[in-house]
Amino acid sequence: MSEIHFSTEKPRASGGNFDGKKAGRLTLWVVIAVVLLTVLFNAFTIVNEGYVGVQYRFGKIVNSGLSAGLNLKIPFIDQIQQIDTREQQYEVITDAYTSDTQNVDELRLKLTYRYDQGEMSDIIRNTGVVNVEARLLVPNVAKISKNAIGKIKAEELVQSRAEVQTAIQRELSEVLQPNGIIVTAFAIENLKFDSAFESSIQAKVIAAQDALRMKNKTAEREEEAKQKVIAAQADADSKKISAEADAKAIELIQTQLAKSPGYIDYLKIIGWNGVLPQVIGDGVNPFVVLESSSYNSTPKATGTNATTVVPTATTTSAN
Repeated sequence: MSEIHFSTEKPRASGGNFDGKKAGRLTLWVVIAVVLLTVLFNAFTIVNEGYVGVQYRFGKIVNSGLSAGLNLKIPFIDQIQQIDTREQQYEVITDAYTSDTQNVDELRLKLTYRYDQGEMSDIIRNTGVVNVEARLLVPNVAKISKNAIGKIKAEELVQSRAEVQTAIQRELSEVLQPNGIIVTAFAIENLKFDSAFESSIQAKVIAAQDALRMKNKTAEREEEAKQKVIAAQADADSKKISAEADAKAIELIQTQLAKSPGYIDYLKIIGWNGVLPQVIGDGVNPFVVLESSSYNSTPKATGTNATTVVPTATTTSAN
């Protein structure tokens, strides 16, 4: 008699082992892709315009001059720090005294500077970018400015502020340049003295302006007088030249008349109007104009040495 055996094992689904392996491989590829993308994105860094990138590797600076744009780095190992290299400003308000012990209240100082990119590694190592203001600017800007102002009088400070600013800027450059700080500008934006001193300065300035105005006016009058003298001299010279010319002309005329005495008769003929004279005499100017037709009337001489002639009848006898 045959035996019947019963199994308690569950039947396996066909293809189940294959599906599990496929899912595992898919998951692995996804993980690999994510890792590759992460590594790829961390292999690049972007430095913004106006900044310089400083590259650290295990805390050590390996490059302090990454330019703006896309830069390569070792993923998860290199770190990039961006430092602003554009011009920056530092302002401080302080008090100062001039050489004549005048107090300058609320002295406002403004320094414009930028980092020297070639010295960026030394700035980071020796000072630290975040410490530049506290370690370099705070102790030097106010100190150098006060020393420069303390060497001149208050009135000179008001009148020559630009020269004082230039001197302070030059001294600040000498101190900060070795530390990688380039000074591009310096300004004293406020000079405030006590009211009495400011009033005295204002009065002095007004007086100086009045004196300058009077000086200019005096110079103007002197120039006008000088011009009048020049004009008078020119007029005198002109008259002298004209008189000399006339004398020369007369001299030439007399010389020519002496050579050609008949020239005067020629001029008389040219200038004669064709009317005969009424009276002829022997004087220098023999012409006489009779006022009346009467013979007894006294003729009027038109020139000196004129001879009065009474006309007589002329009788013609027949032979």
